[in-house]
Amino acid sequence: MSRTRMRSLSHRVEAIEESATMAITAKARGMAAAGIDVIGFGAGEPDFPTPRPIVEAAIAAAGDPTFHHYTAAAGLPALRRAVADKTRRDSGVDVEPSQVVITNGAKHAIYATCQVLLDPGDEVLLAAPYWVTYPEAVRLAGGVPVVVETGPADGFLTSVSDLEAKRTERTKLLVFVSPSNPTGAVFPEDQVRAIGRWAAEHDLWVLTDEIYEHLVYGGAEFTSMPAVAPEIADRCVIVNGVAKTYAMTGWRVGWLVGPEAVAAAAARLQSHMTSNVSNVAQMAALAAVTGPLDAAFSMRQEFDRRRVTMYRMLGEIPGVDCVEPRGAFYAFPSIEGLIGRELAGRVAASSLDVADIALSEARVAFVPGEAFGAPGYARFSFALAYDDMVEGLERFAGLVTGSRVTSG
Repeated sequence: MSRTRMRSLSHRVEAIEESATMAITAKARGMAAAGIDVIGFGAGEPDFPTPRPIVEAAIAAAGDPTFHHYTAAAGLPALRRAVADKTRRDSGVDVEPSQVVITNGAKHAIYATCQVLLDPGDEVLLAAPYWVTYPEAVRLAGGVPVVVETGPADGFLTSVSDLEAKRTERTKLLVFVSPSNPTGAVFPEDQVRAIGRWAAEHDLWVLTDEIYEHLVYGGAEFTSMPAVAPEIADRCVIVNGVAKTYAMTGWRVGWLVGPEAVAAAAARLQSHMTSNVSNVAQMAALAAVTGPLDAAFSMRQEFDRRRVTMYRMLGEIPGVDCVEPRGAFYAFPSIEGLIGRELAGRVAASSLDVADIALSEARVAFVPGEAFGAPGYARFSFALAYDDMVEGLERFAGLVTGSRVTSG
């Protein structure tokens, strides 16, 4: 019997980094399943149930034979119309249903946009700290992420001069995110306008991620770039979805809104990749985007309460320095003051080490900044129960000060 040599996996797949946010969450859940008391700050999803009217719409759809079959790859016509109306209402951007493609979550919309717009070697401007999926989606399309550094001094906000310093003749796309995951930064309107006009002047494409549009606090306001810089509208793709606003992360319904040529290309791509998004989930999303925002606003109030407490408690921990988050549901403190220090008998050489020590010794899980292109930082989600959040922050503080270490 002859032996055959198994061929290696593709280079593009071998190069993909595992999502650190999902890995940390999975590890924490695994420990909890083993009976270990872990408090997790890693998850990027609301801890609230999907509002009942949305669930009821899905139940009704599941019983309707109309939705037991294939439907259009670009999405149910009713949902595409509703997303166009919602974009007009919430973003202030006038679009047609033909410009909308329903995707398997906003992550899929980002991937599809990169596949449609990028050729090998095209450069993509990406502000750091960045969400873990952006650079991977760019690389999978053959693009080259070009990181634009930001920091606490500028509130983690990029400026036109920052972007211009990184632009080359190969620059094709800017990824713009406000409110931001992981920093919670929210761009003011004048800065959004200036960046949009700059991108239009240099004939760049813009992918603007608006998934956290309704989660802003403390007087901050969400601004959609094509609404205030209409010059960029014909070269701009808006990515959004129902996940964060309606507590529907598991339903996997997102969308992209862009010029008709981009939408048509994305629909062709999707027809070969996934076909239509689950019809039941699409009908749930239709109920969400056409229904009231009362539940979303109540959820935002509770997030704001947690935000204020988390910001205060992090700021009280020696060696931790935090910029106040203004959007999403994350704080992104610097923990550089803990690096090189002994924590529970171990010396932390990096923020990755701090995270590992916190998980093993204090039973607290957060995502280290390395995952977001920002070593020396950490992302703490406040999308968990208030009492658990306080307990977890007290454990972390106890680890740092040596006053309390949870084990066993």
